[in-house]
Amino acid sequence: MACTLEKFIHSLDPRALPRVLQIQSGIYFQGSIYEMFGNECCLSTGEVIKVTGFKINKLIASICENNEDSQFSAKVELPLNFPGLYKVVADKTPYISIEEITRKVAIGSTRFGHPCFYSSEDIKLANLTIKQGEQINFNSVEEVNGTMAVNCGVVRNNQSHSFTLPLSQEGTFYECEDDQIYTLKEIAEWKIPRCRNRIVKLSNTLHSWDSSNPLPDNFDGCLILTPVYEVQAVMKFRKDIVHILSDLDVEVKDITDCYDISSFLQPLSLEDVFERTTKEFPMVAEVMEGPLGRQKPYNLLHIGKEIVIYKKYQATRVLASEIRSDSPKRHFLIPMTYKGKFKRRPREFPTAYDLEIARSEREQLHVVATKAFDSPHAELFSVSVGDQFLVQQRQTSEVLYEGRKKVIDVLACEQILSDTYKEVLLPMYMEGGFVEVIHDKKQYQLSEICKEFRLPFNVKVSVRDLSIKEDVLAAVPGLQLEEEITDSYLLISSASSPVESWEIPVYRLNMSVHLLSKDVQAVLPPMTKTTVEEISEEEYYMVRRFENQTLHPPPRPPKKPAALAPKPVSTVSKQVISDVLQATKNFCVDTTKKSCANQAADVSELQVSCQNDLVHHDNVKDMTEKPTLVEAAVIKGLTNNPLGKWESEKEQEEEHNYEYVDENVIENIRKVFQDTTTRNKDILSEDRRDI
Repeated sequence: MACTLEKFIHSLDPRALPRVLQIQSGIYFQGSIYEMFGNECCLSTGEVIKVTGFKINKLIASICENNEDSQFSAKVELPLNFPGLYKVVADKTPYISIEEITRKVAIGSTRFGHPCFYSSEDIKLANLTIKQGEQINFNSVEEVNGTMAVNCGVVRNNQSHSFTLPLSQEGTFYECEDDQIYTLKEIAEWKIPRCRNRIVKLSNTLHSWDSSNPLPDNFDGCLILTPVYEVQAVMKFRKDIVHILSDLDVEVKDITDCYDISSFLQPLSLEDVFERTTKEFPMVAEVMEGPLGRQKPYNLLHIGKEIVIYKKYQATRVLASEIRSDSPKRHFLIPMTYKGKFKRRPREFPTAYDLEIARSEREQLHVVATKAFDSPHAELFSVSVGDQFLVQQRQTSEVLYEGRKKVIDVLACEQILSDTYKEVLLPMYMEGGFVEVIHDKKQYQLSEICKEFRLPFNVKVSVRDLSIKEDVLAAVPGLQLEEEITDSYLLISSASSPVESWEIPVYRLNMSVHLLSKDVQAVLPPMTKTTVEEISEEEYYMVRRFENQTLHPPPRPPKKPAALAPKPVSTVSKQVISDVLQATKNFCVDTTKKSCANQAADVSELQVSCQNDLVHHDNVKDMTEKPTLVEAAVIKGLTNNPLGKWESEKEQEEEHNYEYVDENVIENIRKVFQDTTTRNKDILSEDRRDI
């Protein structure tokens, strides 16, 4: 029976792919198919195509000014990269069986593919009863004892209980409220059920939209999203993959059951190749759809190129972000085989709680205060700008609060004075500001940093990787190594000239191949080349969230009583600045003996001139070499007054300008929201800062 292409795709179960369709009627020319704006848009009557996949290409949004129950006022078209973070409104229409849920809702291996539902009635199982209204997590669909079932779980008293529900299980199931936030693309891929619309509410704006904003100004209502799909198909006598929009005015008929589907080429995505068994490797494949990019090996993977895929495996990468005060930051995935060397760069700590997280047994953390803090308790220390501390450990202390004694968490430190040390206690909630003082001159390999230090860690490339023609990291003034991640890769080389092999990411490369029945000439791959991969902001968030989905963030520092707000900090005198500089010059921390020693380093002359709101850092020296950088960083954080210029001798390596005290750290909305879902309303109303 013929139907429109749009109706067919909207009702198609992805598990039923591939399907063979015959064009019954529609827009067509003699030439069968032609291309417009990157999509195949015309089909001739009688044409036969094999549909191998489909994905949402764009969304039609109906605007509801107030809430999801109000009448929509207009319809607009939204691309998947339209900026913003959105909350998903729970679907009020019930599902009548587990089979209907699995057919219409995306269930996958990532946490996006773990939807939650509740039953309107109790469900009695062999050894467990699922209570009415209890949240059920749907984790995966698989065959259990010859019957298709869903692996589910419930959490009771912080303990997870696993069980399975057969697809034949009937009932009344409702979608649970979702307290997470998502990009529009994530919603399109995971959160729009088949044959249903999705209502979302704008939560936060990530960045400005370059084009004209189709949404009303200060929009605070809901959007009803209707997907428009891009259909991926293979033609009978073509090797490439064609793309057709589902809203094309074409009628189709499903003829899969009466057609030889093997007569078509079988395109495979990199994910499909990765799911092949280890015994099937190595294999020869021809590129049907190649990635875009000028960097090797992407520029070699053009359509028609024959490649050898040697093996699949998991590899470790270090996720790093550029240190800069303005937006956007660049993000990188650095392989552990990177041969460049790094020098340390000072870290910033906004609170005493961050000092506790950063301290380690390897060396004692030495910091300088960049903001003043007036303690509301006599038992605790009041911090002045320029005070220097050696961080000790977390402990508790008894303080007098509103006439009563109260035990609070504090951070024990040693204040560095001119000729001695003083034991002090800082409240853990202290919202001050600190910058790290570094005395380490060593150059580190990436593997050494990951082994000896706790990430995140600030560095700069001191010796570039000479095995790379163009080391992109060498030109970056500063990097924050954030965390180690594990990702999936395929090892490939050219089939015609296998001089070198390359690692290509499975889940971040849009590429399709079809396998060839050819023998591999060399089973062992040639020399492997690894590259530093620069990733987009969207990919950066995806990598971090997938990596941290099983980790729990540390608790937020306790709130400071509102009645005990600190006094405003006035500008800093030249005498205070001079004292700070003198203290920085004269003290070096011995992390083993904890003794003071004069640093035998020459310090460039500090020229202080008062100019309105201007801070110049010229030719700042490496902090690991001499303390002038600490002075510059501390002074920048001390006051809003201008401080003039820094001048220093020229280093042997290339110099850059650095600003290590960033007063406007770019907020990481997504991670704040993910890590503190139970406190999101409070956090999003505060001054949001990057965790």
